[in-house]
Amino acid sequence: MIVVTRLNGTRFAVNPDLIERVHASPDTYLVMVDGTTYVVSESMDTVIDLIARYRARVVATARSLSDEVAPRLSLVPDPHPRDVQGAGLVPELTTAAVPTVLHPAP
Repeated sequence: MIVVTRLNGTRFAVNPDLIERVHASPDTYLVMVDGTTYVVSESMDTVIDLIARYRARVVATARSLSDEVAPRLSLVPDPHPRDVQGAGLVPELTTAAVPTVLHPAP
């Protein structure tokens, strides 16, 4: 979310992913994807900078989370094997389609 200021001085946060376009004529207008329009006191350049900083923060956060050690997953046999013989299916062709349950490795 980015924080912007209405012309009356109140501040509010808006999801920059929902901003369709920004107008400056002379006031700055945020036009949302649903058609809602907000008039803000920040300049268009400032709004664009806020959006760029927000997106950089999202990328940096995602990168830092991926640096953490993710739990390892291992294949575990299906506890309820499907009866592919009784269904009249060719086992060689259907065993790949049987879902495999993943559990964290010990």
